[in-house]
Amino acid sequence: MSNEKQLSEKESLQLITDMIQKVKNSYHDKGVGPLLWGTVVAIASFVSYLQLQFNFSLPFDIWWIVMGAIIPQIILINQDAKTQKIKRHEDAALNAVWLVYAITIFGLSFFQAIVPNAAEQIMQLNGWQIIKHEINNSKPDEVIKPFTPSFYSMYILIYGFPTLVTGIVKKFWPMTIGAIIAYILFMVSCFTETKYDFLLGAVAAIACWFIPGIILQMKYQKQKRANV
Repeated sequence: MSNEKQLSEKESLQLITDMIQKVKNSYHDKGVGPLLWGTVVAIASFVSYLQLQFNFSLPFDIWWIVMGAIIPQIILINQDAKTQKIKRHEDAALNAVWLVYAITIFGLSFFQAIVPNAAEQIMQLNGWQIIKHEINNSKPDEVIKPFTPSFYSMYILIYGFPTLVTGIVKKFWPMTIGAIIAYILFMVSCFTETKYDFLLGAVAAIACWFIPGIILQMKYQKQKRANV
């Protein structure tokens, strides 16, 4: 009887251990999402800075790679939901947070692309124009199109939102610190030119996602090797 009881206790302990390990292997613990977002946002931001700094353009909008990152993220979350046998409310909540973040980024991009053109059409209908006038009269007046000044600051602000939520929920300090850095960079960007905003955005992406993603992936791989 004592042997059977001891065996049962060992089996129960092993079962609990296996359950804990399976729970830890969720989408948010593997670092895949942060690495994905950190890479594409950092690249797009830095390339945008280079375009403004050196006055060149690409045959396509570099920010389409960020829009494209939304699709694999949704696929990865769905795959994780199918393979994860043990469901946690916090993972479902984090999935919703990151999905809302992706939709918000798309909404900001849509706003930035549509509103200036819409504003220009409204101005033309009303017979208005925006004139660039040099105070020292060094250059003749120039008609310019409507634009959203330093709009990328809003992106940096949004970057901190899902990062801080994930860091707090998961008690993962690298993400919490990354979010704080993003908020600080947002405040700095309010006083800088647009081209430097993009550079600050690249730093924010690396701090929020790329570095934490590497740390999460290393922990996941170490745990995976230990369970083999």
